[in-house]
Amino acid sequence: MNRRKFLKSASSVTAASAVGGRIAVDPKLGERAPAAAPVRPSVLRAPTTKKFDIHTHYYTQGFFQSIRDSGGDFSFATDPTGQTVITFNGTRFFGITPPMTDPAKRIEDMDRVGIDVEVISLSTPNVFFADAKGQPAVARMMNDAYADLVAKHPTRFKAFASIPMDAPDAALTELHRSINDLKLNGVILLSNIRGAALTDKRYRPFFEEANRMHLTIFLHPMIPVAAEPLKEYVLGPIIGFPMDTTLAIAHMCYDGMFKDFPNIKWICGHAGGAIPFLMERMDTGFHDFAETKQKIDQVPSYYLKQLYYDTVTFSPHNLRMLRDEVGTDHMLMGSDYPHRLGSIDRAVSSIQTLEIPDAEKHNILGGNALAILNNI
Repeated sequence: MNRRKFLKSASSVTAASAVGGRIAVDPKLGERAPAAAPVRPSVLRAPTTKKFDIHTHYYTQGFFQSIRDSGGDFSFATDPTGQTVITFNGTRFFGITPPMTDPAKRIEDMDRVGIDVEVISLSTPNVFFADAKGQPAVARMMNDAYADLVAKHPTRFKAFASIPMDAPDAALTELHRSINDLKLNGVILLSNIRGAALTDKRYRPFFEEANRMHLTIFLHPMIPVAAEPLKEYVLGPIIGFPMDTTLAIAHMCYDGMFKDFPNIKWICGHAGGAIPFLMERMDTGFHDFAETKQKIDQVPSYYLKQLYYDTVTFSPHNLRMLRDEVGTDHMLMGSDYPHRLGSIDRAVSSIQTLEIPDAEKHNILGGNALAILNNI
């Protein structure tokens, strides 16, 4: 490298550190610590030309039929526009769109906006419309379908596996099969499992194994357990989803899961709900309430800044705040395609128009995905 290129490179890294670095926080004192040098500037990964959409959902007609046949709390209805929707105890949370089951249409839309790779996953209700006995078959069906799609289009699709969490032995079997045999790229879990928190002791063996495997887990919201207040105005996905994500992350943080299982790479959907906005309040709670110190010995923000967050909040103000809190080396581009509230168009443009160094954009658009997905 000649002197001119070296100086240009050094200048870029310095600027990125000054703008994208995070404010110094004593992990035991949180925001009450005096300001100091930045804790850690954003890691500038090797530039990649590939754009990864980390938050997309794909379904099969067989999956929808399984929900219809389940006869449980989930049912199909029609909204005022004629769209087929799925409800949970009468609360709408899911509207069916044609690209959900159409790979050709998905690739057409990816090409139109410049996305190279979609990481597909099974959104809410995932396999959890079924009981413990029925979950393993649904998980196998969908994980096999995902592996088939990836095999047909290996340069365009990657996938997160679904796991039958209420069947502990089958959950571990499907984890190993999907990661080791099918070569999927991580797993998706919901913010609550049929009303149970992810901190439930029934799930601990799964997380112990996930930690051993250095697993990537995409945390996706579910309708909150108390769904009754969300029935009007489509409040389930608009407000309920980020509420439940926030609650799940806060619960896992204070419960010590991020402390006990540091090798799990969590990707928090919808930018972590309200977590970036509430980090300071959670740290203050750690100082003020003895109950919050029972299972963790650092302020919550210490653990929360080690998680990863997708960019399914297309406001530049929100994205800048997320960057200020966690750094661009912990942000991954997502669209929530092809659901309403998501946007494959804004997923790319919202990152490209941010006034940040190109190296940081590369992190968000694809570099971080390449760094943390399994089997890449």
